[in-house]
Amino acid sequence: MKIVCMGGGPSGLYFGLLMKLQNPSNEVVVVERNRPYDTFGWGVVFSDATMENLRIADPVSAKTIGDAFNHWDDIEIHFKGRALRSGGHGFIGIGRKKLLNILQARCEEVGVELVFETQVTDDQDLARQYGADLVIACDGINSIVRKRYEQTFQPDIDQRNCRFVWLGTHKVFDAFNFIFVENEHGWFQAHAYRFEDGTSTFIVETPEETWQKAGIGEMSQEEGIAYCEKLFEPYLDGHGLISNATHLRGSAIWIRFPRVICRNWVQWTEPEPGRRVPVVLMGDAAHTAHFSIGSGTKLALEDAIDLAQRLRDKPLEAALQDYEALRGVEVLKIQNAARNSTEWFENVSRYAGLEPEQFAYSLLTRSQRLSHENLRLRDPAWLEGYEAWLATQAGSAPAADGKVPMPVFTPYRVRGVTLPNRMVFSPTLTYSCVNGEGMPNDFHLTHLGARALGGIGLVMTEMAAVTPDGRITPACPGLWSDEQAGAWKRITDFVHQHTGSRIGVQIGHAGRRGATQADPRQSDQPLAEGAWPLVSASALAYQPGRTQVPQALDRDGMKAVTAAFVAATQRAAQAGFDWLELQAGHGFLLSSFISPLTNQRDDEFGGALENRMRFPLEVVRAVRAAWPKDLPLSVRISATDWAEGGTTVDDAVAIARMLREAGVDVVDCSSGEVTPDQKPVYGRMFQTPFADRIRNEAGIAAIAVGNISELDQANGVIASGRADLCALSRPLLADPHWLLREAAQLGSKDAPWPAAYFWGQDWQERQGKRGAIAA
Repeated sequence: MKIVCMGGGPSGLYFGLLMKLQNPSNEVVVVERNRPYDTFGWGVVFSDATMENLRIADPVSAKTIGDAFNHWDDIEIHFKGRALRSGGHGFIGIGRKKLLNILQARCEEVGVELVFETQVTDDQDLARQYGADLVIACDGINSIVRKRYEQTFQPDIDQRNCRFVWLGTHKVFDAFNFIFVENEHGWFQAHAYRFEDGTSTFIVETPEETWQKAGIGEMSQEEGIAYCEKLFEPYLDGHGLISNATHLRGSAIWIRFPRVICRNWVQWTEPEPGRRVPVVLMGDAAHTAHFSIGSGTKLALEDAIDLAQRLRDKPLEAALQDYEALRGVEVLKIQNAARNSTEWFENVSRYAGLEPEQFAYSLLTRSQRLSHENLRLRDPAWLEGYEAWLATQAGSAPAADGKVPMPVFTPYRVRGVTLPNRMVFSPTLTYSCVNGEGMPNDFHLTHLGARALGGIGLVMTEMAAVTPDGRITPACPGLWSDEQAGAWKRITDFVHQHTGSRIGVQIGHAGRRGATQADPRQSDQPLAEGAWPLVSASALAYQPGRTQVPQALDRDGMKAVTAAFVAATQRAAQAGFDWLELQAGHGFLLSSFISPLTNQRDDEFGGALENRMRFPLEVVRAVRAAWPKDLPLSVRISATDWAEGGTTVDDAVAIARMLREAGVDVVDCSSGEVTPDQKPVYGRMFQTPFADRIRNEAGIAAIAVGNISELDQANGVIASGRADLCALSRPLLADPHWLLREAAQLGSKDAPWPAAYFWGQDWQERQGKRGAIAA
């Protein structure tokens, strides 16, 4: 095979090397615009896992790289005058120039032809010149090839919010350092690490707004570097900062990171009649990942390894199809983690109120790839110390043997109620009432009682309607009568008498989503008969042409609904509930006022967000006044509508602030279902970032919910301060003892097993130990 690589960066060199090793008869040419052994940049970072991939692919170059790298296990975080160090992370740093020189020498050794000082602008000319069967476009972040075939590659380029500059220093750091400094303009952070003897990379990063306020854009290159030297002077030990981009003028060395995603990576061309040649994106031309999560060089080298392996095992076209499809998925996983990391560094001010200990934990777990138990494997002493600190903050005393509880098993106090742990059974519709009377029955007793016996700290009922016409289906429960309150009292008594859990009720009004079928497989389908009239913020059907058009609620109707919420609140207190939640999400009545997609009123209850919140806040204030002062009040919201023109997470933060001022204690952070036209982006813990923003920007406690399926995940959410509580539904529907089982598998004895289940606890803990030994 004849192969030409456009660009002599890591991916082009490494791919050429691997293809020559794979088959010495392959003719491989790498064309590079720079001079031989002449490149720019400071250090690059790999993980130990990446180095292992290189050893498998080419042990010779891997050994040379290994001999040249600087290895460290520790991360040190400087924040608010404290330095916190965590170990076991396993990184290497090597100079970019050194790495490329090693790869260049190795390519020459095996017979790869290196062509320097040649600027290529036409891939098809290059293919003709060398008679290429395959062209690799590794021409960097500003790829000419990607732009030429834009319609095929369909790139999505997102310029991120921070400005950053790559600098160096002769201050030698013995760990990977994250240094955070605040001045009158805002927060700056440095990413600093040694990459060769006597020299460290020193990346300075700050949000665009802070960069503008500081006036760095108007400074010369020298003035900007001097500004950074003064800012980070306490950490440089008298050493200066150095730029190797002297060819650039003024503030041009400060750039914004472009996140690049391409839908497709392969373009078939016809440089000569009858001869088809694929042009394949690789490295930064195909994708980028923010430097805070790792190196673009790592991705580039792994691209080369992947494609070389596929070409070894399959014909060209099939190999390229697999490379594009499967490698694209792997890169997307890394880019998702990189997005989380990028957003964390763009919003340092969001976490500035955290104590240094929790700030450090939040930083370490920012990508959501490094879990709580991963940290335990890396540095058990550090994590145990952090868990002890967190438990102390929560008022939890160590056990008799000195052990401290995992984060989810620390107590949580709101007003006069203390939850024994941070896990919540999320309000979940069961459609289990009979005769259309909205009366909770033995099913609800067994269903909710089982989750309380399973040790969940707060068990929430499904939404109880405040009026008969506020039901979602005829099989939904209510709290519009004293008889219903009495039936609920039977359930709360059971939970209080037989478990240590607390129990809460969610009350709400279905609005335009009412009068639907009770079969969950027919969700949102209208009743064939027996439907009741619906109301909403505006006369807009949930499913136009299919579901009923509601009446727009007038002022008298609003007053009647508010009175119904107050009456249900009073019955909730009589029924013995410990916690009250208002349903103001998912397109139900209160939610319909909040979203601009469902509220198209032209009176004082429509228009701007403050007006759209007017009626929901009236209900909140009335409920808060009727609910006992020592009991908590939460509100569930849809933090985003997942639809164009709908509410956004920025709106959710503003909504949470209004709720806090109205007396709400906790915001339950869900999303969507406001419109059937939604386009949600699902994934692991996909709604946790909403809780994170609401808790740390709006200054109100938050419940995280949404695809949290492991106790390890919940521990990370609580420990990082992304939320105060974690709510689950599906895992607890499948297994009411999910919490007990998960705790045993992690070797924790913190879960509150009922005394009657002693032998089950013994068996489960032994099963957990066996699993740990097998692992």
